[in-house]
Amino acid sequence: MTDTKIFHLINRLSFGPTPGQIEKIKKIGIETYIQSQLQPDSIPYPKVLIQKLEYLDTLPLNPGEITTELQQLQQQGKEFQLNRVALNRIKVRFEQKIFLQATKGRFLRTLESPRHLEEVIVDFWYNHFNVFGRQGLNRLYFSSYEQQAIRPHALGKFRELLGATAHHPAMLIYLDNWQSYRGKINENYARELLELHTLGVDGGYSQNDVIALAKIFTGWGLPPNNKRAEDRDGFYFDEKRHEPGDKFFLGQTIKENGIAEGETALDILASHPATAKHISYKLAQTFVLDQPPESLVNVLAKSFLESGGNISQVLNTLFNSSEFWQLEVNNSKFKNPYRFVASAMRAIGNEVDNFRPINGILDQLGMPLYGCVTPDGYKNTKDAWLDSDTMIRRSSLAVPLSGGLLGRGKPISAEKLMATLGNNFSAQTRAVIDKSSADLRAALIFGSPEFMRY
Repeated sequence: MTDTKIFHLINRLSFGPTPGQIEKIKKIGIETYIQSQLQPDSIPYPKVLIQKLEYLDTLPLNPGEITTELQQLQQQGKEFQLNRVALNRIKVRFEQKIFLQATKGRFLRTLESPRHLEEVIVDFWYNHFNVFGRQGLNRLYFSSYEQQAIRPHALGKFRELLGATAHHPAMLIYLDNWQSYRGKINENYARELLELHTLGVDGGYSQNDVIALAKIFTGWGLPPNNKRAEDRDGFYFDEKRHEPGDKFFLGQTIKENGIAEGETALDILASHPATAKHISYKLAQTFVLDQPPESLVNVLAKSFLESGGNISQVLNTLFNSSEFWQLEVNNSKFKNPYRFVASAMRAIGNEVDNFRPINGILDQLGMPLYGCVTPDGYKNTKDAWLDSDTMIRRSSLAVPLSGGLLGRGKPISAEKLMATLGNNFSAQTRAVIDKSSADLRAALIFGSPEFMRY
């Protein structure tokens, strides 16, 4: 077991090493680490992290509770005879609170959770099933979407994850399905469900399948305004808005059966070979190479189908594949902005206690958290992010990061940083760092070619 191998494992199963992590994995062994990460519920949160998350009181709220809390806040405003502008200001402040707590919760878990893989895969699935969280009603619901639709199912069965996203009001709003009804269908959700979420663009479906699927999901929407506080999960099926009749979808006739038609369609999609291949490709692209070998994708797709879409089982197959451990895979992927910032946080370690600048940093780097407008989510490939502007922006951040921007203003020790990163630097980079003044060395590490990759 070499440090290089452990470093590769940490880089792929987490957002990068924390101080002392390489030594910890040396002690327990690679296989023990992998298996524990595939079962996150077996890894308890530290008490300190639990306390920090409990302070973020909007995180556990479901859609009904969010609506209730907003209504209560606005009712208090009405009792004080506030005008419409002031009442709207109450709503905006509540939305800002949800956003700030959602981002802080994500950053806290990224930095402090021992469930490293869970954080990586939650980020993966949020982008796979992306919703834009900075517009309209979804300013209220995007956080609940991550906490209740994505996070609980991120390493479970794909069908359960797919169903949770399909029922959540954030998805129904984002892709307009709440405004799709008999006689006036909206194809947006149906199209993205096929192209992005399941079969893939080359998955063998036709425009007729898109139309049929859109009809199947008519009536899937939000509760009426006067019932949104009562309905905890924020989902409502309106039989009167549902397109009647049988539907012919992907070569099968789905009999008229109300809401059950949608569940049948999700069953078909979750178990489809094209879905298995599409999901397997994206997982291999994330954890192995931007252009993963077809042989690996086929093995993963087989695991997907044989396990009934068990995400942990597919990843177990991936982490034990020869392709994952090939030497040329090491440090072959280019960090997107979120991973760049997350890996810097983790490398700094427990000296990070100031999360306020991070949202601004991500905005500056072109990857605002929960801010991808398009349904395909943020990419994790080099082609999507590597350009001269990116390198200039990251290099300009290296100095404030090394100067303690995310901590107490105390400069980061270059020696500790090098040790945390496994001294994984080329001779040329080492020479540049060694020749520089002591107060610039940590900045040069954050701006190095090696720190841009994982």
